[in-house]
Amino acid sequence: MANDAPGSTPSTAPVEATTAPPEPAAQPVTVSDQTILPASHWQNAPVRSTIPDPIAAEDDGDADSTYSSIQSSTASLTESILQYRTIHGRTFHSERGRAQAWTPNDESQAESMDMNHHLCTLILDGKLHLAPIPDDVEKVLDIGTGTGVWAMDFADLHPKARVIGTDVSPMQPTWVPPNLQFQIDDANEEAWTWRENEFDFVHVRALFGSIISWPAFYKEAYRVTKPGGYIEDHEWSVKFGCDDGSVLDDSPMGQWSKVYWEGGKKFGRTFRVVEDDEQVQGMEAAGWKDIVKKDIKVPIGSWPRGEREKTMGIFSRGMWEADAEGYVLYIWGTVMGWSREEIQVYIAHLRRQVRDPNVHSWYLHRIVHARKPE
Repeated sequence: MANDAPGSTPSTAPVEATTAPPEPAAQPVTVSDQTILPASHWQNAPVRSTIPDPIAAEDDGDADSTYSSIQSSTASLTESILQYRTIHGRTFHSERGRAQAWTPNDESQAESMDMNHHLCTLILDGKLHLAPIPDDVEKVLDIGTGTGVWAMDFADLHPKARVIGTDVSPMQPTWVPPNLQFQIDDANEEAWTWRENEFDFVHVRALFGSIISWPAFYKEAYRVTKPGGYIEDHEWSVKFGCDDGSVLDDSPMGQWSKVYWEGGKKFGRTFRVVEDDEQVQGMEAAGWKDIVKKDIKVPIGSWPRGEREKTMGIFSRGMWEADAEGYVLYIWGTVMGWSREEIQVYIAHLRRQVRDPNVHSWYLHRIVHARKPE
């Protein structure tokens, strides 16, 4: 295996003098790597940030202008598929098979997904993939296609190829390239609907927290790929890392991954795909060869000095801020039992930390591609 390794106006009326008891000082919280602070912690937690409120308010305006400046089908769907679930006013895909997506399928989430697609092209220096597939590739499968933007871009670049994008939600556009088709399908099904040796290239992106069994997933991908064909999977860690100690374990960003990891255990779909090396191990077990792994640190925010890294950071923060609620609502609420009010208080703390220029955070984006032997 090749390995390329690389957050009031006072009153004037007289009043009787009274002495109020002093406010208790906020006590520091010491947590271990595995401790999850309760939802009630954030109700009274002091806001820890190096930026004062006026700057934070000004930063909000900058963020909005940044997002607006960088913002860049199925022929028939059954009525049951369009019967979305509603959770706290947000829509999620309908119950179908073993699917249980943890992100919404509405406009806010779609905006975040499209922003993420552009971020991924920045990470790949303008490319759509790293696997060495031939220019005359014939049939391509994009699993978890989301808004379908990757599949549309690929179909435009390869007009002679037939491209199929699948997802559990019909949130893709109707007007698409003629060589592209969207299908509603669940990658957790034990047997996929396609024949053996059908695809030249299987593309996967951001299915962490969505797959029940990664070994079974890669085994089915192997079955439907032609000998000599490729798979490429992009997953990323939900842990906010840093190289300077600016993300503490008891901070909102420090708690982010802990809640996801525990929620994944209860949910039955792991968020530790990167940490547990699920991609490489699952591909090896399924029989894939020539496995290549590439890790990239993706900054969050505009703190990096390098122009490329700074641009990546602006987009990664934009992706998150486009739908911060959507990324936590299901896991924090439905799975972990937090109320929407508790979630909103936590998000307020988290948003402030993410916007702090003295928090030099990043997350790990892992790309793994492999070949099916001939």
